[in-house]
Parts: sequence; C-alpha cells; structure tokens
Amino acid sequence: MAEKRDYYEVLGVQKGCTDDELKKAYRKVAKKYHPDLNPNDKEAEAKFKEVNEAYGVLSDKEKRARYDQFGHAGVDPNYAAGAGGFGGAGGFGFDDIGDIFESFFGGSGFGGFGGSTRTRNPNAPIRGNDVNITMPLSFMEAALGCKKEITIQRLETCGDCKGTGAKAGTAPETCPECGGTGQVRVQQRTPFGVIQSVKPCQRCGGKGKVIKEPCKKCGGMGRVRVSKKLEVSVPAGIDDGQTFVVRGQGDQGINNGPAGDVTITVTVRPDPLFERDGFDVWCEIPITYTQAVLGDEITVPTIDGKVKYDVPEGTQPGTVFRLRNKGISYINGKGKGDQYVKVTIEVPKGLNAKQKEALREFDKLSNEKNYEKRKSFFDKLRDSMK
Repeated sequence: MAEKRDYYEVLGVQKGCTDDELKKAYRKVAKKYHPDLNPNDKEAEAKFKEVNEAYGVLSDKEKRARYDQFGHAGVDPNYAAGAGGFGGAGGFGFDDIGDIFESFFGGSGFGGFGGSTRTRNPNAPIRGNDVNITMPLSFMEAALGCKKEITIQRLETCGDCKGTGAKAGTAPETCPECGGTGQVRVQQRTPFGVIQSVKPCQRCGGKGKVIKEPCKKCGGMGRVRVSKKLEVSVPAGIDDGQTFVVRGQGDQGINNGPAGDVTITVTVRPDPLFERDGFDVWCEIPITYTQAVLGDEITVPTIDGKVKYDVPEGTQPGTVFRLRNKGISYINGKGKGDQYVKVTIEVPKGLNAKQKEALREFDKLSNEKNYEKRKSFFDKLRDSMK
C-alpha cells in the first residue's frame, strides 16, 4: 500500500489547530484543487480526494483523536494491515507487533494487539466506501436550499450471485489449503530463534473459501458498479467549498455490511446582484441625486423578494443601511444573517439647457449649511495656511 501523507500536512495546518482554522484551511486547499478549476487534471483530482479524506477524519472529533494517537492505522484498518508495524518488524516476516507477542506468549492477553490481521474475521461485515462528487449551484440555490437530481456511480450487490461471487447454481467451497480457517501456520528463522506464526491463507485470501466458478457478471467480486440517480436536498445556507452528506447511498457493503455515504461538495456561482459575507448579504443600489437630497421610498431586492425602504433626506454617497434578518439562513440552525445595502449616487449626464439653468439657480440658493463637509474642508485648509 502506498504511504499516505500526514493529514495535517495535506491541509497545511498544525496539530492542535482549532476547528475554525481547520475549516478555513480546508476551504482554501479544496478550492485550489477543485475539479471545476482543474478540468481533466488527474493529479488535481487525486489531490482533491486526498484533501477531502484528510478533512473527513480531522473534522470528526473521535476520528481525529484516534488519528492523533495511532496515525493512519487508527482510522483505516486496511492501512494498518499493510503497514508492517513495529518499526520495520516486517523484516522478520511479521505483519505487526501482534505477531511477535503471540509467538512468544501464545496470544494469551494480546489478541488483536496493534491491529493484527490475524484477529480480524475476513468474512465479517465490511462497510461500503463513500462516493464523493461535486455539485455546481447558483447563488440563490445555495442560499435558499433546493432539491437536486444527481447521478452517481456506486457498487451494488451483484444480482446474479447475490453477493457470493460464485456462478449461479454454485457456491463457494471450503479452501483445501487452510481447511476453512483462513489461516496457515508457518515456521520462520529469526534472530530470536525458530518461531511459529500464523498468516492469512494466500490461496483464499484469508476467507476460508474459494470460488471455482466465478460469477460472470461481477467476475467473482460479489458487487457490480452501476449508475444510480438520486434526488437530494441541498441545505439552505451552504457555502462554496462546503460538503454535505447523504447517508447510506454510497457503495453497498460486503458480507451484509452497511452502505457508505455520498459526500457532496458544492461550488457556488457568483450572483450579479448579491455578494455573500458569511451569512450576511451585500448589494449596491444606485439612487438619483434628487432621491439622495430629498429622500425617497425605494425598492430593494433581497434573497426572499423585494422590500420597500425609506431613504432618508440628505443621504450621502457610500451610506450603508442594514435590513435585519434578510440574509442567509444559518446552516442546520436557527436564525438568519442580515442584508447590507450600499448606496451609490448617480450623477446625471447629458443635461439640457433648462436643466443646467435650474441647477445653477439651485446652487445660488445654497449656502454653507447645505454642505457641511465642504465647509469643514475649507476651514481646515485656511487653518493650515495660517
């Protein structure tokens, strides 16, 4: 098995980082290797899967604790089985430290030490793998939530052999090499002398059974890959780069094991009107010079529809007003963010003679009280030149 990189290294964080630091780092790295930004790039695709695997472990408190204590072996039994263990004890012909203890002490009190492959029942139920996909969403679909139909590729129990792997009308037979135990005893010469150890039977792969006539549909694997359509509910408030899970719809398990999940990472397209900041929404609205001076009731778009707002008299360029609870719903929680509206004042162009004359007349009637900022500026200018 290929050596896995440290999960903290994959996400670019330090061991002991906070949940917020972990989430921030995940979003940054996931976006970098996202398939939508790296089309037809197999290396980026592999990196993206590695990033999601690392985040899936470190974002789970229990898995993270096991990983911090035991490394990859604490969260991936298959990795533990092939890792060799005991600082290279595999050089003596052992799978892991459990082999050595059992050889010296007969296994009493040390069963399963270090995750030995001999203590696992190869015919025990095994959970199916997760299926990971990406889903593009519009700004409004992510903000409000929606129903989406997706198509996934997953492994399902073969209908012809019912998961046995054997041709219809036949069944797996007891392995003649190990007698159905799935294990064989071997003697090995080591620096400690000649000792016995138990190894998985190579002929049956430790299962205790062999298939003489494999099922033609699945090739003896017991599962086949199929295309499956699912309707999923996208949670309101999900953000770009975040992942949600559809339980029990991934690869079906082995030996009646539970199915894996479908993990869906979303990419959110920008919106022409709105910009997201956490659970708050920002937008800019242009108003006329007259509306800014005299005040007016304007129509403001929000993600929930249009609302009325009274622009106060004398509104200045760049003024920001807030619409409470008009932002995005807190994901899987209660409450909503706010909407912030920035006012821009549009200076009119192409005035005719009558309009220009009216403005000049207005300017003649204006005084310093109408222009507080202008008066303050020139007062400061005079003071600086004294």
